[in-house]
Formats: sequence, structure tokens, C-alpha cells
Amino acid sequence: MLGQTINNDWGELLQGEFQKPYFAALEEFLQIEYAEQTIYPAKNDIFNALRYTPFQNVKAVILGQDPYHGPDQAQGLSFSVKPGVTLPPSLKNIFKELHQDCGCNIPKDGSLIKWAEEGVLMLNTVLTVRKGNAHSHKGRGWENFTNEVIRLLNSKETGVVFILWGIPAQSKLELIDTDKHHVITSPHPSPFSANKGFFGSRPFTKTNEALGKEGQQKIDWCL
Repeated sequence: MLGQTINNDWGELLQGEFQKPYFAALEEFLQIEYAEQTIYPAKNDIFNALRYTPFQNVKAVILGQDPYHGPDQAQGLSFSVKPGVTLPPSLKNIFKELHQDCGCNIPKDGSLIKWAEEGVLMLNTVLTVRKGNAHSHKGRGWENFTNEVIRLLNSKETGVVFILWGIPAQSKLELIDTDKHHVITSPHPSPFSANKGFFGSRPFTKTNEALGKEGQQKIDWCL
């Protein structure tokens, strides 16, 4: 079973999801897809977002859609790519805003594992994709699973900062108690929308301001 590879508190919290009929159907679908197609990320990396950021450590969430579908890009964290891979356009724009917002040097590598280890859950709403075919695993069950992840985070006693870039991410607002948690919204960092309000939105300092109000340790965003 896929879920048996999450060896932290998420594994226990999501145990009920792994036993539901939709997840069994999803596993069956993925078994065929990985056997017959090129699927990203590698099977062992599917749950990296949950592995790198245990439930108890989550301070903030950056929500993406589905993994990058180019060769050797996806590593199981939203917006993140493996070291040595050319930066995708959206990630380049995220790094530009990071520089303007926090003064951090623009990284040469696009791996966001450091953010995950700082307590930022880098979650895609769909966790797998066919090579060269964006949204190809949409509607197969991953949305049910990641909605439950968001519901669990919504149940946390400490406030979580949800960073929702673009309309698909913002559609998850209905799962979030905005009186209890902090929500930061802006257009998506893609080249098609970054100039419409993503640049200048200061999501990184706003997140740290919200964490400060919660009495939580701020995130070191510089990579």
C-alpha cells in the first residue's frame, strides 16, 4: 500500500483514508499507470510533502495543483524541482518575489526541501501526473485525499498560514476556518498572471507576521 510509506504522524492520521474504496481504486489506477506510462514523480517520492513536514510541524501551507510533467522535475513538493534542473517559469517568479520581499539571494537550484523542513507543507492537490500531460491524473481520487489533509490541518489547535496562489488553490478556502487560521491569497506566480498581483504581494513576510502573532517561530525563507 502506498500509504504505508509515510513514517510519521501523517501516516496514522490518514490511515482511514488509505482504507476507503476511492483510495483502493486510485492505487489500482496508479499501479497500471506506473507500469504502462511514464509517471511523475517517482513512486517513492509521491508523499514527500508529508514526509518532509510532519503534521505537528506544519506552520504554513503552499498549495499547488499537480506535479511538474517534464523529465526529472517533480520531487513530490509543490513548485519544487530537483537540484540541477532548470527552474520552471513559476518558480523563477517565486524566487523574484522572494528576493524583493525578503532580500534573499535568488537560488540557483529549485529544491524547496529547506522550506519543507522549516514547517512549510508544499502540497499539490493532485500528487501524480503523466509525462507531458498536465492534469492527466485529475479526478482520479487524489483530490479526496488532499482535501482530507487540508481538513486535518484545519483542525490543528495552532493557527496555520495557508498561502493560496491562483483560483484553483483558492477554491480550497471552503475547507479552512478563516477565523482560526491565516490565509494569504494572490494571483498565481505563472508568467500569465504574476504581473496581475503576485509580484509585490509579499507572501513570505506576511506569513512570518502571522506566525509572530501566533507566538510561533518565523520561517527562514532564504535558500
